[in-house]
Amino acid sequence: MSLREGGLQAPTRHPLDWQSEDFYDEAKCLAEMERVFDICHGCRRCVSLCDSFPVLFDLVDESPTMELDGVDKARFQDVVDQCYLCDLCYQTKCPYVPPHEWALDYPHLMLRAKAIRFRKEGATLRDRVLTATTTVGALASIPVVDVTVNALNKVGVVRKVMEAVHGVHHQARVPQYHANHLKKRLKNHQPGAQDPQPAGPTRGRVAVFGTCYGTYNTPQMGEDLVRVFEHNRIPTRLVQGEKCCGMPKLELGDLQSVAALKEHNIPILAQAIRDGWDIVAPVPSCVLMFKQELPLMFPDDADVQLVKANIFDPFEYLMHRHKAGLLDTKFPVALGKVAYQVACHQRVQNIGLKTKEVLSLIPGTEVKAIERCSGHDGTYAVRKETFARAMKIVKPVVNQVKQFDPAAYTSDCPMAGSHVAHGLGDGTEPLHPLSLLRKAYASLSMVDGAPLRLFLLTLTRPTKLEFRP
Repeated sequence: MSLREGGLQAPTRHPLDWQSEDFYDEAKCLAEMERVFDICHGCRRCVSLCDSFPVLFDLVDESPTMELDGVDKARFQDVVDQCYLCDLCYQTKCPYVPPHEWALDYPHLMLRAKAIRFRKEGATLRDRVLTATTTVGALASIPVVDVTVNALNKVGVVRKVMEAVHGVHHQARVPQYHANHLKKRLKNHQPGAQDPQPAGPTRGRVAVFGTCYGTYNTPQMGEDLVRVFEHNRIPTRLVQGEKCCGMPKLELGDLQSVAALKEHNIPILAQAIRDGWDIVAPVPSCVLMFKQELPLMFPDDADVQLVKANIFDPFEYLMHRHKAGLLDTKFPVALGKVAYQVACHQRVQNIGLKTKEVLSLIPGTEVKAIERCSGHDGTYAVRKETFARAMKIVKPVVNQVKQFDPAAYTSDCPMAGSHVAHGLGDGTEPLHPLSLLRKAYASLSMVDGAPLRLFLLTLTRPTKLEFRP
């Protein structure tokens, strides 16, 4: 077989052999990094993605030989630290992924290095806390505790102490917590009584995996999802008893915790599917975890594969309904110009720009898609050592938002949207696409607990559309 310069076929993914001892062999991992890094250095196509690639190329260019053989292998960890497993290099840029003979899988190689380090060293208290999203969310959302936590997070002296003690940058945006979280808001919600209508791969009944962030930090997002879906005659309920999808632990390299969370969540979701419900989650990272990462970690688990086949991005789901003529396209309210940052973990799902497609159905609405990373990546934008890089990465997105001068800006990832707001620094806040869609319907009466008359006042404001906490 002759060696091809680059592959033109669609990338294919192989299962992650994370339970073998070879996977944790540091010498073999270093040898594979040397092989892959040398190819990446000779290509440099991915330089515009995460900072992992610029760091690698700088190490090479500043070495005595100006080749990879001049780089101290101890510095390979610097490259690993900047990779946040977005998968964009694999899915959109690299010409040497399988089925090419060189078979590069850069993200999973970085994951392997993270897992080896986690097995050897564990994690800092900061990283254990930041990735314990279910536990922290539940504790910080206790009444009175939420008010206290939110208030302390705004005190400069407290934030500087947090930076010194825990390594959370004092200027980083940290999420707010809500005692009136999603489970409380929808405690008495009952799915609509209408008969479900199948459309394409959807069955017309949805169980919402609320996500940690959606439950405790941005409950409005989940509430808006339920209201929009019910408005479109899709009976909708919350998944009961869910825990974190496992993505934060995956990014930490703590694969045993990922497995434990999988053992908790998958039976719940699989049973809901067997009972006739599709699964929808409003955070792209969580959808990707069930669509890709868990199936690659557990390729022989039938329930994992069942969930993979029946979990959807919200706008992916709505577009399936629209193609079947089942989406209400009567939108009384125009949104004007909307700047839309496309979340990386949504881009790599290979579903296209479904959010843009749905929002573009609204008359008087112009959507500009910004296909650049926000730089947030879960904990990356709050950690002391990576905060400055995160603010640098978001600048091109911020510049495009400013140039477009939209009425609203948005991202399917609420953390990305918040990070863009931080970069803008003008006091405006993003609206989630689901909130924008609910706004366009106008007849859906409650937004963040406010009466309809107060909500409608926002439609006449001359300034940017925004929700204030």
